[in-house]
Amino acid sequence: MNLIKVVLLVMIAMYLTGCFFTKAITVPMRGVGAMISGVGAVISVIPVAGNIADDALEEVDDAIDEVADTIDKVPI
Repeated sequence: MNLIKVVLLVMIAMYLTGCFFTKAITVPMRGVGAMISGVGAVISVIPVAGNIADDALEEVDDAIDEVADTIDKVPI
């Protein structure tokens, strides 16, 4: 009976570790992406060049989100 409890506990710990691992990587990535997006919003105040910079930074934010989504789908 104790062996079953230990095995069950180890299996649960392994499952949670994988989930925690992917979140520990992707949450900071998404934070950086949001910060880049905020910088783009401030830069967009500059006429003409600001809009181009804002669009470029939005693309970077979208790329970071896409990579983070891909990492979240990894079955660890």
